[in-house]
Amino acid sequence: MTILAVALNPSVDVSSDAARVQPTRKVRTHNQRRHAGGGGVNVARVVAMLGGRPQLLMMVGGETGALMMDALAGVPIDVTTVKTEEPTRLAFMVYEEDTGLEYRFVPDGPAVTSEEIEAAMDVVRAFKGDYLVLSGSLPRNAPDYTYARMATVAAGNGVKVVLDTSGNALLTTLKQSKLFLVKPSLSELETIAGKKLDERGIAETARRIVEEGWAEYVTVTLGRSGALLVGRDINLRLPAIHVPVRSAVGAGDSFLAGLIWKLEEGAPVEDAFRFGLAAGAAAAITSGTELCLREDVFAIYEGRLGQPETAPDGLE
Repeated sequence: MTILAVALNPSVDVSSDAARVQPTRKVRTHNQRRHAGGGGVNVARVVAMLGGRPQLLMMVGGETGALMMDALAGVPIDVTTVKTEEPTRLAFMVYEEDTGLEYRFVPDGPAVTSEEIEAAMDVVRAFKGDYLVLSGSLPRNAPDYTYARMATVAAGNGVKVVLDTSGNALLTTLKQSKLFLVKPSLSELETIAGKKLDERGIAETARRIVEEGWAEYVTVTLGRSGALLVGRDINLRLPAIHVPVRSAVGAGDSFLAGLIWKLEEGAPVEDAFRFGLAAGAAAAITSGTELCLREDVFAIYEGRLGQPETAPDGLE
């Protein structure tokens, strides 16, 4: 069984700590770390950490693209690259020790050409594995329907397509594709609904996505309020897991990667959902862009670390 994660707009993620972040003055940082990042890259990193051997399609360019490849050296991921004329983006995260706040600076990334997009399409066309994970933002100049094209091609090859993106790319792909699973956050689900959502609205919008045939399953990540799984015969709401939070970076990607890895291992979707929730909580324990650690994921999943938060009324 195989997983292909797609990262059309990856980033080199640099994180560090500072006593205090303030304007004008130099902010002295320490404990600098550098990781390969971006949705699809993070998914592949976590799947590999859990023991899988994922494939990764990545668009990279310039000196930062070389840094990206260097950061992935030695990680058990089968990487296919599409070279871009413009350089890969560089993102920064600073953790403020005095307050526990995080400051994240994420550029929009390079502009890509139609030829570069078609080269990425060719890789998707050739993939005959089990899961295609379309995760992260689109690079500049990539049409909103880029993920929809990839999803349609992959589904035609019998591949289960998983989507985790935002904005117009999310809306377009949902309405033009037949997805296996879509993972919106609350704000992304509100984009789909076109309005603010209360607890009832969250469940109703997720149910509508399934009933419209846009996706077989919807998982909505709700931060401290836990997560929701909706399918034809499933309506499962789980509370968040209480752990000492160090950083929220990569929690959603870890959740998705854990869920897909567990599905690939043959677990029922409900168990995979629980495992994904454990992976997301495990990511919160680590600092910067480190993502989750295997031992933490299993400790949380098996109940040896962390305790469930109380679910909102009526949603246990």
